Amino acid sequence: MADSKQFDVVVIGGGPGGYIAAIRAAQLGFNVACIDEWKNKDGKPAPGGTCTNVGCIPSKALLQSSEHYEHAGKHFAEHGINVKGLELDLAKLLGRKDAVVKQNNDGILYLFKKNKVAFFHGRGSFVKAAEAGYEIKVAGEKEESIVGKQVIVATGSNARALPGAPFDEENILSNDGALRIPAVPKKLALIGSGVIGLEMGSVWRRLGAEVTVLEALPTFLGAVDEQIAKEAKKAFDKQGLKIELGVKVGEVKSSKKGVSIAWTNAKGEAQTLEVDKLIVSIGRVPNTVGLNAEGVGLKLDERGAIVVDDECRTSLPGVWAIGDVVRGPMLAHKAEEEGVAVAERIAGQHGHVNFNTIPWVIYTSPEIAWVGRTEQQLKADGVKYKAGTFPFLANGRARALGDTTGMVKFLADAATDEILGVHIVGPMASELISEAVVAMEFRASSEDIARICHAHPSLSEATKEAALAVDKRTLNF
Repeated sequence: MADSKQFDVVVIGGGPGGYIAAIRAAQLGFNVACIDEWKNKDGKPAPGGTCTNVGCIPSKALLQSSEHYEHAGKHFAEHGINVKGLELDLAKLLGRKDAVVKQNNDGILYLFKKNKVAFFHGRGSFVKAAEAGYEIKVAGEKEESIVGKQVIVATGSNARALPGAPFDEENILSNDGALRIPAVPKKLALIGSGVIGLEMGSVWRRLGAEVTVLEALPTFLGAVDEQIAKEAKKAFDKQGLKIELGVKVGEVKSSKKGVSIAWTNAKGEAQTLEVDKLIVSIGRVPNTVGLNAEGVGLKLDERGAIVVDDECRTSLPGVWAIGDVVRGPMLAHKAEEEGVAVAERIAGQHGHVNFNTIPWVIYTSPEIAWVGRTEQQLKADGVKYKAGTFPFLANGRARALGDTTGMVKFLADAATDEILGVHIVGPMASELISEAVVAMEFRASSEDIARICHAHPSLSEATKEAALAVDKRTLNF
């Protein structure tokens, strides 16, 4: 074993939480190491975690490509652009996605060099408490040992498998396999209508698959504002995405022919669905296997997540944990914010993460984005509120784009007018939501947004108009 190397901060995991924590700690003057085991198909380091390798980044590349394909096939004609002999080169489409992922992997390795972060390629695990902190084993091509005065665990999460139907990534697919199906399936089923399910369903539907989504919950997108979720479902139904709610999934059988799913619909009627491929997206589980948490007394909860306080401190002094492996939303940007906050706390500063202003996005078409509380949450909390909505149908830029689906919705305190939640379904919702996040961070009122000049014509005018609608004074609707 190589000689023990001493670091001020050792980060286990190089996903969005881990690599950002490592860079911020290095900026603050610490001697930092980051350990990550992800490999690309050539066996080379591929830092960036689930997000970069099999999550956010490749899915957005496929969403973009599949949207171009659908536009060329169905919507260009409206613009007077006639396409003849449209063909799909799926291998090239998937190759572009892989190239985008590699650019991100290489970008992180460059950032480590630039910020003088020592990178170790392998699986990190606790060995024991040492005099100067904790000894961490790196199991890679060669095994080595390093010591960190402070340790940040950022090991992320894994896809949750359906009981009795493990992932084979051939027929029964996780988010990983869903991103690299080699031929467009004629029939595709998804179990779970969350973010991953809807995004992957959208990709393969646009490319020609007949897609059925089976969702156990009786409501569609229960975490989303009800009015926004209904608007989104209308759009998905129109596109031909078949969404079945309130289902019970029974036996799932995989064979050379494909996958057979026994299920019961909301009325209690037994059904069978025969498909070529099945994508299972029923949530994710914290990734703590092989960390040797028990060996050092690091406390886990019943889900296998690392127990932390509000500041991301674990049960062990000098050990912190962030991102998907701890409580809170499993979002890349939440992990990044926690990574920065923890690095700053180690430096004696006061890092801060406000869970109430973390934006959520579903990158379907239409996009769905929101921040703050939904109307149903405000009702449940007994908060008196005012609501204002504005449809993209009445927005000049949306008409010019040819995408007028959806709306912007503001929820403001009835007494103080403070913005309590903003909910968007429609074009570029992922970008538009940032204005709402800023406004809520500064405790703005809906009138503040209503009185700010927005460029014309722009989609952002719909945000201004929804804020005006809180006071029932929209100008364009």
